[in-house]
This record gives sequence, C-alpha cells and structure tokens, in this order.
Amino acid sequence: MNKARFVTGLRAVEQLLGTHPDTVRKLYAEYRTSNPRVEAVIATANQRGIEVQAANRSRLAQISGEGRHQGLVAEIVRSTTMDEAALRDFVEARLTSDNEEAPILLLVLESLQDPHNLGACLRTADAAGVDAVVGSRHGAVGLGPTVSKVAAGAAESLPYATVANIGRTLDWLSEYGIQVVGTSDTADQSLFEIDLAGPLALVMGREHSGLKPAVLKRCDRLVRLPMQGSVSSLNVSVATGVCLYEALRQRRMPPQA
Repeated sequence: MNKARFVTGLRAVEQLLGTHPDTVRKLYAEYRTSNPRVEAVIATANQRGIEVQAANRSRLAQISGEGRHQGLVAEIVRSTTMDEAALRDFVEARLTSDNEEAPILLLVLESLQDPHNLGACLRTADAAGVDAVVGSRHGAVGLGPTVSKVAAGAAESLPYATVANIGRTLDWLSEYGIQVVGTSDTADQSLFEIDLAGPLALVMGREHSGLKPAVLKRCDRLVRLPMQGSVSSLNVSVATGVCLYEALRQRRMPPQA
C-alpha cells in the first residue's frame, strides 16, 4: 500500500506539478494569499483536476509537519519506493535491457542522518542519471517534507529503495556483475584512478563517521577524493556529486585514439 507524504514550499510544489502531477493527491494552499506564484500553482492544480483545499498557515504546518511551507503543501502518493525484493527485480530488469552506452548506475547511501543531505543527494543523483538510490531502512533519515523540498522534485521521480542490510544488498549487487565502489578517506586509490564506466554501485557513508567496517569489506574497490587544501573531507552530498559526475564524465568520454 502506498503511503501518503507531503511536499512543501513553492519551488518544490511548482516542479512537482510540472513534472509529476499524477503523484499529487491533494493540494493544500493558504487562503487569502496575495502571492502570484501561489495563485499560479492553485490555477495549475485546478487545470489538472487536482483537489485544492484552503487552509491557514498553522493548519498547513500541522498537516505537513513543516513550519516553512510558504503557503503550499502537496499531499502525494509516492509510487517509486521499493523494498529489497522490488529492488532486485528492478536491477535484474535493468541489467537485462542494459547496453554499453548506458550501464546501470546505482547510488547507495548508508545511514544518512540529515534530511538536507539526503535531499541534496537525491537531486544530484537525478541530475547525473542514476537509475535508483538505495538507503538504509533502519537508523537513517527517511523521506519527508524537508527531503522533498531540498530534492526539488527528485524525491518523487527517482526510484528509491530501503533495505534492512546494506552489506547483504552489496553482496548480491556484486554477484550480478555490478562493481561496488565505496568511499574512504584512507583508501589507497584516488577516485580519478579507477574505471567507473561500467555497471556501478557507488556507496557513500553517513556524516562524520563514513562507511561501517562491515560495509567497507563488501566493496570491490575503495576510493578517496584528493584533498588539496587544508580541509580533510567534504560534506557527503558534495562528495556524492563529485563521485557521480566523475562516473558520468567517464561514461561520456570519447574513446581514446
């Protein structure tokens, strides 16, 4: 059964209605608004046959659990969330239809705690052409209004799986011929020294502590990001962007003569 969630904020709701209006069950909007952008969103919802319900600001905060809603809350039913069994089916289908020009690309996030980081990772993953994102079911932040707002539409469009045991998932991904690459500050190889052009699962660790030892040993390769300045590490969402776009660069790089 699909569970209702809420997307808040002008930009996030605008993008949601523009790209995935079929996921919107109902729109709650602040009445007596003078904001033309809010009025335009309401008009778009009406044109698409989406129920619009007026509410005051406190009611909007109560519905969404988010105080900074900017006068708009969209109730959605997410249809792209998967459990581990569905993820396996998804990967098998993707590999069956795979080709050299578009090898599978997965992003695995172990136990992220900050909804802003998760939202930013989803947004970057969508932009980089990731096929699906895998997250921890336990001990990690879940999808919610803040994640959706930061992701700017990616949380509703990008397939997202939650699994009980990241290590077990990495085991079968590796058995399927997908290279599992984890990130570690102590890795011997740089991100820019390995081949990321084939089927790939990129594994990123939680804030501050990185990947757990049980996950590190499941990775086929470990890489580090070269740090040229005085800081020793990057925010996980920034590091994710660097890694994904290096994979994208390699996949689009013309063959060497």
